[in-house]
Amino acid sequence: MDFNQRFQNRLHCICDESVFFEIIEDIECDWGNHFVIQCPKCEELFSVDCECPAFGNIFNLSKNNDLPYSEKEKIDYFKNSHPK
Repeated sequence: MDFNQRFQNRLHCICDESVFFEIIEDIECDWGNHFVIQCPKCEELFSVDCECPAFGNIFNLSKNNDLPYSEKEKIDYFKNSHPK
């Protein structure tokens, strides 16, 4: 899965702004490293690779966006989640 290609388009953030998210390919949490995107307006971070309590859930953006995830990728996102 190439996250860089998937998040090059403008998305509507939870802060109600339509923005180009900044991509951070390697950020660490207590359980490992993540690929995250960050809103340049509100600076909220969203974990793209799996659910992590240190970052926002990428699917919170799906309410206002058509996110490029297959059904299998959605299942894997939650299956590989970190403890809360």
